[in-house]
Amino acid sequence: MGQRVSQTAPEAKGGGNVAEYTVSELSGAIKRALEEGFGYVRLRGEISGFRGAHASGHCYFALKDDKSKIEAVIWKMNYGRLKVKPEEGMEVIVQGRVTSYPGSSKYQIVIESLEPAGLGALMALLEERKRRFMAEGLFAEDRKKPRPFLPRLVGIITSPTGAVIRDMLHGFTERFPTRVIVWPVRVQGDTCAMEVSAAIAGFNAFRNDGPFMRPDVLIVARGGGSLEDLWGFNEEIVVRAVAASTIPIISAVGHETDWTLIDLAADARAPTPTKAAEWAVPKFADLDDSTQSHGARLKTAARRVLQHSRTHLKAATRGLPRLESLLELPRQRFDACEKRLGRALLANARAHHTRYARIAARLRPMPIQQRIAVCGERTAALQARAVQALRNGVVARRRQLSSADMLLATLSYQSVLQRGFALVRDASGRPVRNAASTSAGERLELEFRDGRVDAEVLGVRSPDAVGPRSAAPQPEPPNPGTRRPRNRGGNDQGSLF
Repeated sequence: MGQRVSQTAPEAKGGGNVAEYTVSELSGAIKRALEEGFGYVRLRGEISGFRGAHASGHCYFALKDDKSKIEAVIWKMNYGRLKVKPEEGMEVIVQGRVTSYPGSSKYQIVIESLEPAGLGALMALLEERKRRFMAEGLFAEDRKKPRPFLPRLVGIITSPTGAVIRDMLHGFTERFPTRVIVWPVRVQGDTCAMEVSAAIAGFNAFRNDGPFMRPDVLIVARGGGSLEDLWGFNEEIVVRAVAASTIPIISAVGHETDWTLIDLAADARAPTPTKAAEWAVPKFADLDDSTQSHGARLKTAARRVLQHSRTHLKAATRGLPRLESLLELPRQRFDACEKRLGRALLANARAHHTRYARIAARLRPMPIQQRIAVCGERTAALQARAVQALRNGVVARRRQLSSADMLLATLSYQSVLQRGFALVRDASGRPVRNAASTSAGERLELEFRDGRVDAEVLGVRSPDAVGPRSAAPQPEPPNPGTRRPRNRGGNDQGSLF
């Protein structure tokens, strides 16, 4: 840093004042400036993106801290001399040369020596989570569920645009075509953990009677990457979602050398996403061969069983006795029983006759006749008492009825009518109890002891106005068919009620 470009600037062309470089010239000048300005440096950082030695024997990775990152390379010759080999997440102190790689316009450090400086922050956090989850039993083997032999539907949680999903679908097509449902998620970044855990919970919430069928097995897949790239699959929310899933889960995150915490919590960990697709379903060709092989074995076994049974049956048939031999003894027993049966019936009849003769003397009709006579006398006495009680009851009820009839005649208004009173009713037949309830011109009915009379109210007077009447007005001509009561010397007939 601070060194000038040592190469002489080419002459300006076209009359301009700015020097003109080729890309290679500028890249070479920057490379020399870096190497001459820094030389050997001692650097502390955390290894990130280490995937082991390349096929050429060289190692490529990065060193980083909490703010910056620099690419690093260890040449094959130096890698073989290192006492401590680099590992992902290891915090190290390295010594080497700062240079640039013109092919990609980036600077890097060429490491010549490496020593550990302590466990990196990410690895320390990862180990702490691993110990905590292991203590809770989230990684226990007895929690892991077996994978279904032949799933009807496979659920895949991955990015829908990467090469991972294409490789997995190709693996399904070649191995055993099956139905696949993809839940698209981000497999890197801040929202990765939240989306993956939501996808696992969403698949578990499916029901077979809903719009989407519930998958029989889930695959969480992602390609390779650095520890930072795969960190979303180490988050607590994802690990707990995998452990709580009721659907078996196959983890296929990263390459075979990569590992995350969901690999420990999942029911199975596949080294690659393609291998996870092979684990999810059986190989059709192998299944077909196995079926044919088992079918052939079954036919052979059935043929042998039938042959053995036929041989055994023939041998058993030869050992069976003849039908006549089996029936000889029962026939003889039957004839003997027939002979004894007639004698036994006669003996039985004689025995019962003897018993009857012994008890016949005690079976006399006199006790029964005496008991019948006593019961007849009791029945006649009870019948006489019942008749007498019925007559007494009738007489008593007749007396009560006569008393009630006399009381009714005494309390009836008919007896009052016999004394010269009259019962007044209005046109609807209801009794009129006072004069104030009538009005002039109203039609009334008067009931005497010997009949009823229709009347009409000419006027209503108060009790104070009762006295000698003035000259009565001339009555109106009587209405044919209507009878009016005669006035008896000014004494109004009062109402019974």
